[in-house]
Amino acid sequence: MPAAPEIFVFSMACAILVIDLFLSDSRRVVSYALAQLTLIGAAVLTLNGFATTGSSAFEGMFIADPLADTLKLAIYGLAFFAFVYSRGYLRDRGMYRGEYFVLGLFGVVGMMVMVSAGHFLTLYLGLELLSLSLYAMVAFQRDSAQATEAAMKYFVLGAIASGMLLYGLSMLYGATGSLEIAAVRQAIAGLSSDDIILIFGLVFVIGGLAFKLGAAPFHMWVPDVYHGAPTAVTLYISSAPKVAAFALVMRLLIGGLEELSASWQPMLMIMAVLSMGIGNVLAIAQDNIKRMLAYSSISHMGFFLLGILSATPNGYGSAMFYVLVYAVMSLGAFGMVVLLSRAGFEAEKLEDFRGLNQRHPWLAFLMLLLMFSMAGVPPTAGFYAKLLVIQSIVRVDLVWLAVVAVLFAVIGAYYYLRVVKFMYFDDVRETAIVPDGARDMRVFLSVNALALLAVLPWVGTIVDLCSRAIQAIS
Repeated sequence: MPAAPEIFVFSMACAILVIDLFLSDSRRVVSYALAQLTLIGAAVLTLNGFATTGSSAFEGMFIADPLADTLKLAIYGLAFFAFVYSRGYLRDRGMYRGEYFVLGLFGVVGMMVMVSAGHFLTLYLGLELLSLSLYAMVAFQRDSAQATEAAMKYFVLGAIASGMLLYGLSMLYGATGSLEIAAVRQAIAGLSSDDIILIFGLVFVIGGLAFKLGAAPFHMWVPDVYHGAPTAVTLYISSAPKVAAFALVMRLLIGGLEELSASWQPMLMIMAVLSMGIGNVLAIAQDNIKRMLAYSSISHMGFFLLGILSATPNGYGSAMFYVLVYAVMSLGAFGMVVLLSRAGFEAEKLEDFRGLNQRHPWLAFLMLLLMFSMAGVPPTAGFYAKLLVIQSIVRVDLVWLAVVAVLFAVIGAYYYLRVVKFMYFDDVRETAIVPDGARDMRVFLSVNALALLAVLPWVGTIVDLCSRAIQAIS
């Protein structure tokens, strides 16, 4: 029963794959509708069996706890919105095929397995199922040399990162004699914290995790993949998998290796500073909004790591809130790029946003909300997310790191505000046309962006829920 949502989503993905073979192009909406119903069904199953305490299944390989169920619900919601945003884009480009939704659902299964993993093998299986789905989705536009190149880069670098992670896990197994995360934690408690095999294993694990997060110095794939992939795929990659990557960090570093926090804190500190620096500085030079948001994603992962490296339950709760807010912001920003694109035209350049307010004031306002939230301008949810992670490191006396984070946040505000300047203060361009028939998408996009303001009265409650969800493992 704890794995019922995973079994349901996987079975439905296989069913949709077969059903899609018998559908003509004009009836492809059936695959889309079934994919959305699958996510709704999975959410119902998860809510019905919502875990109030931690329990395990499959000999401890699978964990059902409040953290897993909360993150799964977030993943369903993000994937649901991603499918809604993608539909018109795929249809305009002749890519409206069931495979997109099937791969998306297989990716969701991989994420679900990752967030419930209680064993190194389950963790790796979930990670690879997600990764292989993403490699195929990036190459989905088969006649695009750019997409194929991005998929090849992602695949090769992803294989290296997976190898690093596996090598690190094998060293941890050698040092502790177990692959079960809870048993590894107990074994580490009885070992010396400067055990050379443990530290070597930890270094490789951190390297693998950093790649999956897209954090510096393992960030090289992010701008190329975000830019090269079809925008419908980019918005999927930039949202739900970040939540799964957070779960990966929590299960490995907090659930299994928290005793080694004195060793992994300095590593995460270096990665956080590098990510915030490289991401924010290089984003300024971009004139392509997908590349700009890719570098922005690197800087956001730096902020997210601040909560983790504080090594306190309060910090972990702040990091979880941050990654959920970032996923919603990223989904909305790429959703806007998809909405402004049409057949034969990709709204990828910053120039394409010129004068948007003169033609579509409501869409310009939504994009302004998204950009303000990403920049951390009050009173948006993005401001509180940044504030909470910075507070968490101030509480552990890392004031210098908080100052560095604030400085980089100020630098980052420049390129977000530049988008606002293009929309509100520059003359309109003919290309800034919203395609017809995008009403359902506009409604969802409005909900997406307005949520960043609407959650303000409940920020404290949401952060408390995040902290409570994490208590089971920390």
